[in-house]
Amino acid sequence: MDRLQAMQVFRRIVELGGFGKAADDLGLPRATVSLLIQQLEGHLGVQLLQRTTRQVRATLDGEAYYQRCGQLLDELDDLEASLSAQRSQPRGTLRVDMPIAFGCTWIVPNLPDFYRRYPHLQLDIGFHDRQVHLQREGVDCAIRAGNITDQALVARPIVRLSQLTCASPSYLARAGTPLRPEDLTAHQAIRFASGGGRFFPFEFEVAGHVRELHLPGELTVNNADAYVTACEAGFGLVQVPRYHVQRQLAEGRLLEVLKDHPVPLWPISVVYPPHRQLSPRVRVFIDWVIELLHGVAEAQGELMVKI
Repeated sequence: MDRLQAMQVFRRIVELGGFGKAADDLGLPRATVSLLIQQLEGHLGVQLLQRTTRQVRATLDGEAYYQRCGQLLDELDDLEASLSAQRSQPRGTLRVDMPIAFGCTWIVPNLPDFYRRYPHLQLDIGFHDRQVHLQREGVDCAIRAGNITDQALVARPIVRLSQLTCASPSYLARAGTPLRPEDLTAHQAIRFASGGGRFFPFEFEVAGHVRELHLPGELTVNNADAYVTACEAGFGLVQVPRYHVQRQLAEGRLLEVLKDHPVPLWPISVVYPPHRQLSPRVRVFIDWVIELLHGVAEAQGELMVKI
C-alpha cells in the first residue's frame, strides 16, 4: 500500500462525500480507491468511513484521522513548495476564518485582487463571530479581533479599529442621553456573548488606563450584524467599530454618545498555528491582508490605524 496515496484518497472521499467523486477527482479507477481505503483501515485497525447507499461519511476515528492527515499532507505540500518555484505562486487550498462583518466589509470585496495575484490558490473561508479552534477544525489561519491570549498560536497584529458608543434615537428619547460613563448605571446595554458564558464589557480610556463597565441588558446576541440591528431597534447602548455603523450614523438611525470619553482602539490580528509558519500559502495571504488593511488605514484613518 502506498500510504501517502491512501491518505490523499481518504481525504478527498471525506471532502467530496463519495468514493466515485474522489476517484474522478484524483483520476483513479474506483476499484483502486476502494482497495486503498480497505488497506488503510486494515493497517490502522479501525473503521474510518461509514458507507450507506446514499452517502459516505467519516466515523469518529475517521474524523480525527482526517484532521491529522490533512495537516500532514498540507505540511508536505508546503515543504515541497518552499523548495520549488511554487514559492512565488503557491497552489492548493487555504482554509481561513474571520469575523463575519469585518470579512464581508473589508476582505471579500477585495478578493478579486488576491485571485489575480495568486490564480492557483483556492480559499475556503469560514465566517464566525466566535473563535474557532484552528488545529481541531483544520483552519490554516484566522483574522481575529481583540487581544490574542492563546499562547498556542502565532499572532501578527495588523491594524486597530476605531470604536464608539451609540444608541438609537428612540432609546435615547426614552432613557435619556448619558453624559459620563457613570451615567450608564441607569441604562441598558445589548450584551454581546463572547463564548463560555462571558460578555464583552463596555470600555473607556481614562487617564491612560482602560476602565471596564458591565451594564445590565435584556437582550444578548452573538452576531455583529444582530448587535447593530438590535441597537437600531432600541434595545440599548452598544460599543462597536465605527466602520460597522457608518451608514446608520449618517442616516440618523444611530447616534453617537459619550464622544468625550473615547473607547479603546480594537486590535485586528492574523493568527496561525506554529506548524503553518513556513507555509507559502499562509505567507502570501497574510502579506496580502496586511497590504490591504494598511492601505485602508492610510486612506481612512478615522476608521482604522496601522500597527
